[in-house]
Amino acid sequence: MILFVSGRSDIASYYPKWFFNRVKEGFIDSRNPFNPKLISRIYFKNVDMIVFCSKNIHPLLPYLDEIKNKLNDIPFVFHLTLTPYNEDIEPIIAKKKKMIIEDINLIAKKYGKENIFIRYDPILKNNRYTTSFHIKAFKKLLPLIKDSTENIVISFVDYYKNTIKNNKFLHLIDFNENDYKIIGENFSSIAHLYNIYIFTCGEKEDLIKYGFNKGACVSKDFVLKTLNMNEKEIKLKKQTFRKDNKFTCNCVQMVDIGSYNSCLSLCKYCYANYNENEVLTNYKNHDDNSSLLIGKIEKDDIIKERIR
Repeated sequence: MILFVSGRSDIASYYPKWFFNRVKEGFIDSRNPFNPKLISRIYFKNVDMIVFCSKNIHPLLPYLDEIKNKLNDIPFVFHLTLTPYNEDIEPIIAKKKKMIIEDINLIAKKYGKENIFIRYDPILKNNRYTTSFHIKAFKKLLPLIKDSTENIVISFVDYYKNTIKNNKFLHLIDFNENDYKIIGENFSSIAHLYNIYIFTCGEKEDLIKYGFNKGACVSKDFVLKTLNMNEKEIKLKKQTFRKDNKFTCNCVQMVDIGSYNSCLSLCKYCYANYNENEVLTNYKNHDDNSSLLIGKIEKDDIIKERIR
């Protein structure tokens, strides 16, 4: 099992002690977002790899060594987001960019740059954040993290419920083919200058014709290599989060333990938050000692152990 911590909430940033407590207890409970009374119980003994996905890994750093020791050196992989937006788009994260870069370089030295994936994600376009702006930002960013990663994944903004609601702040302009060409050619040439593998995942525009590589955020080949296993030793299913067949995702299936509407970063484009009032309510209902990220087990909950 590959544990995803997390795409639904920035657990590393806002709930690190809770995750540490769950490691000490040996299991974690995750409520099904589409069937809230159904809870998956996940024992860490069944976990093969942990993928930490975060915009600000700093609050988790004091716990990582002990987590590593308690989990018998289960491989850690880090998907760390670096975007160039200001407080109009990222009200919390924009203030922490210097520290975030320092943390990325620190983690790379400790866990190996092959396990660090930088996410320039998502790229959005408006009158302030133009294609030229992104190229300048990307050119400035890469020298700062060139020794700390082998992989960069990018994506383009999607029109989620929260994105549409916040378009009064975002003022989004749709990308056209020339935008994709300019971004593709410039980003790929900059990345290749530093021998960094650049790719998209789950995108309609894969940019391969403009110099991007073919890739996936968490590919089968990467998992097998990291775990030093073959396909007979571990069963890896393909990720199935897309509702249509227009976009391809070559990632393996992961188990996300986060909860929607619980990330306090409140980035205007985020798909995981769609009700800011609920975010604050959920945060108040968080208990570091609960087996669930938000709330507690109720009498009529159905708990099922998840093996894979």
